[in-house]
Amino acid sequence: MVELKTDTQIDEMRAAGRVVAHALAAVREAAHVGVSLLDLDGVARTVLEEAGATSPFLGYRPRFAPVPFPAVVCASVNDAIVHGIPDRYRLRDGDLVSIDCGAQLGGWAGDSAISFTVGRARPEDVRLIETAEAALAAGIAAAVPGNRIGDIAHAVGTVGRAAGYGIPDGFGGHGIGRRMHEDPGVPNEGPPGRGMKLRPGMVLAIEPMLTAGGTDDYTCDGDGWTLRTADGSRAAHAEHTVAITADGPRILTAP
Repeated sequence: MVELKTDTQIDEMRAAGRVVAHALAAVREAAHVGVSLLDLDGVARTVLEEAGATSPFLGYRPRFAPVPFPAVVCASVNDAIVHGIPDRYRLRDGDLVSIDCGAQLGGWAGDSAISFTVGRARPEDVRLIETAEAALAAGIAAAVPGNRIGDIAHAVGTVGRAAGYGIPDGFGGHGIGRRMHEDPGVPNEGPPGRGMKLRPGMVLAIEPMLTAGGTDDYTCDGDGWTLRTADGSRAAHAEHTVAITADGPRILTAP
């Protein structure tokens, strides 16, 4: 079931989204060579606490997970696509890092992700990240009343495939509101003109995940959470929480 949000409720969701944006900006600022992933999780925790927000990630346990998620961010490095658990790994020169973060504030959720490089960036990593961001922008542009979920999926997938990248099957965006994960699902690839029609008041988390090797295959670590490219190539992840409005898409997790 999809709950349509009022303009006032969307404003309240924007407050949660702003906290997420601040947390991601703080994490990115702190991400230097030698800093651990646990340190970055601590930075995000501080931002959430100071804003009076809680984390929808911490303690989250979907059906596939053997244990609850133990952190407030997902920190995925190099060949990790999504859901990386922050640990004592210390960032190295040239690492590609994806950080996914959520916040719960005033009964509403926000969810966003960024990818960036640490130290000296490899040109191929910059291109991968820029393409993930372009795919996200294309998906957001398609998030208008009268379009369908398939139009968002098609827009995202077209950008990723045109660049020669892989798109892990079965993972994508989702509805969001009072809970982090709500209906409908938002695939990262598919035919246009299919799926649920978009209406004002719907709020979606749109999140392309691209793999540099061009294949869609992935593996899961023994922790039951971290997804990695099967060929060892690098991955990038970009995400925003977006409201469908009569005036066009409104990005609720923009800085």
